[in-house]
Amino acid sequence: MTETSFETTTFMYSYENFPIACDQRNVLDFGIIFLPTLYSLVFAFGLVGNMLVVLALTNSSKHKSITDIYLLNLALSDLLFVTTLPFWTHYVLNEQGFNNALCKLITAFYFIGYFSGIFFITIISIDRYVAIVLAANSLNSRTVQHGVVVSLGVWTTAILVATPQFMFTEQVDNECLANYPDVLRDIWPVLRNVETNFLGFLVPLLIMCYCYFGIIRTIFSCKNHKKARTIKLILVVVIVFVLFWTPYNVMVFLETLKYYNLFDSCELKKDLRLAMNVTETITFIHCCLNPFIYAFAGEKFRKYLYHLYRKCLSILCSHDVRPQFLFPDAHKRESTIISASVTSYTSDGDGSILL
Repeated sequence: MTETSFETTTFMYSYENFPIACDQRNVLDFGIIFLPTLYSLVFAFGLVGNMLVVLALTNSSKHKSITDIYLLNLALSDLLFVTTLPFWTHYVLNEQGFNNALCKLITAFYFIGYFSGIFFITIISIDRYVAIVLAANSLNSRTVQHGVVVSLGVWTTAILVATPQFMFTEQVDNECLANYPDVLRDIWPVLRNVETNFLGFLVPLLIMCYCYFGIIRTIFSCKNHKKARTIKLILVVVIVFVLFWTPYNVMVFLETLKYYNLFDSCELKKDLRLAMNVTETITFIHCCLNPFIYAFAGEKFRKYLYHLYRKCLSILCSHDVRPQFLFPDAHKRESTIISASVTSYTSDGDGSILL
């Protein structure tokens, strides 16, 4: 594989050609091994986890709630994102790259899945805030119809936000990269990076912190023995988001500074390129964790999964199977986490912070 063909395998951002004297072979060799391996693992786990969420929610015989709508759309956005990874794996390993149509399509799916996933995580935090902090006024607003309308709005917003990221992408000399007009060559990459930092990280993080802080404050005012578990779930959501998205967004910011010639030495450029590859791939892992954080942690979803498991076993064994060992005390558990005075106003009847 030639050096130039790998310079755009970090497909979020294209890099200029480095001077010939700056030897990048060690970075290229590391990327050829590291990127396909991580892409394959994220694809496998992300596909299985999010498919379980989709199957469990779509095959449930119970009435859907607004939370189910958001969880389903989050899983679909993660699936859209992870299904692009095999193509990028092929791109890293194959010097032929993509044809022009596939280059545009895969890049578009990647960015739409990228932004929609973050936006649905943010919407879930807002929905939890409305259901718990504004419980008395949320009865009429938290309907399935409202969830569908909001979800359509999120997808539309994600497409609009993602468009500047891929609108100039095309095949150039067997490479899938951003080919900007001369008048935009200096400013457009900077605007892309600023959009990624601002709309793809800072704004969602601030909204999540505000919503979950209000939820925790409301929980402390309630008399409930499950406060500790609820707060732990909230902390997991915020901490995981920060841990997986902060390093990458820091590198995006440094990438922006590179356009102002603040990284002139060969070693700094090599370190920046290597760090971008690593942190970008680490962020992909977040889509594998979403099913566990937002779905598996909820009582309702575990029941969905339990019934789906029974249904599959019934088909395989040709009779009804009741594996009590899976959830032996499921029927005894309380599904509410905060007091009934708060949760009685929620439309989905589930008091869990995350579900």
